Amino acid sequence: MRNDATTLTRDMNARPASAGEQTEITLAFDDNRLASLVFGHYDQNLAHLERRLGVMANANGNHVVLKGLTEPSEQARRVLENLYRKVKTGGTVSMGDIDGAIEETSVQKSLFPSVNGDPARGTFEAVHTRKRGAVKARNAAQDAYLRALKRHELVLAEGPAGTGKTWLAVGHAVSLLEQGVVERLILSRPAVEAGERLGFLPGDMREKVDPYLRPIYDALYDFMEARHVERGLQTGMIEIAPLAFMRGRTLTNAVVLLDEAQNTSSMQMKMFLTRLGENSRMIITGDPTQIDLPPGQKSGLVEAVGLLSKVEGIGYASFGEADVVRHDLVRRIVKAYEDAARSMQPEARRP
Repeated sequence: MRNDATTLTRDMNARPASAGEQTEITLAFDDNRLASLVFGHYDQNLAHLERRLGVMANANGNHVVLKGLTEPSEQARRVLENLYRKVKTGGTVSMGDIDGAIEETSVQKSLFPSVNGDPARGTFEAVHTRKRGAVKARNAAQDAYLRALKRHELVLAEGPAGTGKTWLAVGHAVSLLEQGVVERLILSRPAVEAGERLGFLPGDMREKVDPYLRPIYDALYDFMEARHVERGLQTGMIEIAPLAFMRGRTLTNAVVLLDEAQNTSSMQMKMFLTRLGENSRMIITGDPTQIDLPPGQKSGLVEAVGLLSKVEGIGYASFGEADVVRHDLVRRIVKAYEDAARSMQPEARRP
């Protein structure tokens, strides 16, 4: 029996159906207001669920009737139950949360028979921060990424834009800082121009490097209150600096994140990796398909993945275009570029 059996009821008159047959499932939630949050404005969340799983979902007050093939209907039920539990604890539901719940229920179905009765393994990992509460992984790749971050002191992550590499890394780093596991948070990026000519930048050191590091600031403000970020920057508890400022330092009692690592040279990457000090964690993220280095110069990230991904104690996470969570259109854009790149490879090999 589910722990929320008193909250969620199911139509028990429907006879059991095989996977290829049509079935009807009725869910009744005990709170109309929370049910409306799950269903979405004008039932837009249910409409998204219908598109993704190929079922029909008709809401009436706090009830929803699911119709369709047995397997997707059962999955839709589990998704709605998971989302209701989330809003019951004060969470919100977005389109991304629905996609994440769909991915999670798919993983649960494949994991439960082989996890020795441990249902906890069937749930995705989460990052816990004071501002956002629990932020769960939205797909199996993000789940493996978060597990690697919690298990290893050094993690290499590569994949296309929009897969949550940087955002989850910042969230994990903030959670370690808030738990007292580390004393400092150091966020870095190589200052490489992505095709533009920014020229001379006025202002002090922070103002000069801000354009390069703005994406990290955005992620940081997602997980921390603005006043806490500013106080951390003033006290040195949070440090945001370009990669060149890391040379000669030994970083102890800190979590260190290097973003856009595909734009590091081999020497820069070796320099950064050897900064790891006692009681520190290091996270390196990048997208090998967006290298802005001069032609002929080897990417430090690509080299490091080849050299270190099998080294004991180092975690590795890989994302593909199917793992993009930013926007469904972004996923299609990334896929189009990758398909074009694959189609050009045979031509490049021709004499």
